[in-house]
Amino acid sequence: MKNKIGDLRNHLFAALEKLNDDENPMDLDRAKAIASVAQVVINSAKVEVDFIKATNKSNGTGFIPVEDKKVIDLPVFTNSNIGGRNES
Repeated sequence: MKNKIGDLRNHLFAALEKLNDDENPMDLDRAKAIASVAQVVINSAKVEVDFIKATNKSNGTGFIPVEDKKVIDLPVFTNSNIGGRNES
């Protein structure tokens, strides 16, 4: 596969930099289109991760790198657990 999740991140950060460029900012409609397409790609990546987990496959399409032949769960951050404090 040609494009990977890292490529998507790079494109999104480049778009953010262009939006913040005071001399030559990116058109807002174009930025919204980029964000919309990126969300679709992210959603498809989530489906790929779910598929890998549900089928115990050791790989997917290659879009998301799978290290040590398994997909790990990442922590979910909420307002109550950011910064190591628990506000319960």
